[in-house]
Amino acid sequence: MQSHSIVEYVSRGAPRLKPGPVGVLLMEDLSETNSTIRHHLRLGLNNLIVLGSERLEISPELAARVDHVVFDLSQSGSAQLAINTLIPMLEGRWVYYGYNAEYLFYPFCETRTVSEMTAFAAEERRDSILTYVIDLYAEDLAKNPDGVSLAEAHLDKSGYYAHARSDEDGNLDRQLDMFGGLRWRFEEHVPPQSRKIDRIGLFRAQSGLELKQGNTFNIDEYNTYSCPWHHNLTAAICSFRAAKSLKTNPGSSEHIDSFKWHNSERFSWHSHQLLYLGLMEPGQWF
Repeated sequence: MQSHSIVEYVSRGAPRLKPGPVGVLLMEDLSETNSTIRHHLRLGLNNLIVLGSERLEISPELAARVDHVVFDLSQSGSAQLAINTLIPMLEGRWVYYGYNAEYLFYPFCETRTVSEMTAFAAEERRDSILTYVIDLYAEDLAKNPDGVSLAEAHLDKSGYYAHARSDEDGNLDRQLDMFGGLRWRFEEHVPPQSRKIDRIGLFRAQSGLELKQGNTFNIDEYNTYSCPWHHNLTAAICSFRAAKSLKTNPGSSEHIDSFKWHNSERFSWHSHQLLYLGLMEPGQWF
């Protein structure tokens, strides 16, 4: 189904949705549109809302399985606006949100569905799951000038760090600002507000919930990495978004001949690698 505006979709979209979590895919451009959709369908996200241009080239077999909503993502704050517009319609459901050329991974995702993961999180009395955005990049930028290559994707195996998040009253309980990847190594080309790699990528929609700038929510508990009594599972969003931005922006592209360094490693497209590198953790989920 295609809707010509998000307002139109919200007015009549909810009855079409199947039981279970909802994925919201924000298509900023035409890069890897179909691979992004296929990946999230494989994870068991049977409700996919695809926001983007009317010109999106979605394969026919995939178009029948998603709701395509025409939405302009070129303006600052448009993704935040889109999520906040959808939240009331999705109240009570778990929601994943990500961009094109981004791929959700979580512990044991090869054999377990998103529904199983969110059911476990709910049993732990959690309404959100922290995700780390792990930058992917092409090995050879001469062959892949936009920085994107699924076949030769690499990631940084180290160089990640965290600071306790604070406000005017001091450190915020169980909240961290995470850094690393391309945004850290090429930070001179990345605005300060775009350098963090933490995102509450999975959350349960509820009345009054709002996504804020910086990929955090207006309810503090949603922004925590775990509950007070033990560690919870975390997930990863493996993303070409930073690589694309750095190589398509004229101000940075000419300064970058390669993203590879001594801590680069080929991405295996498997959760075991991310667990081994400590880029997500299963918590009590075995």
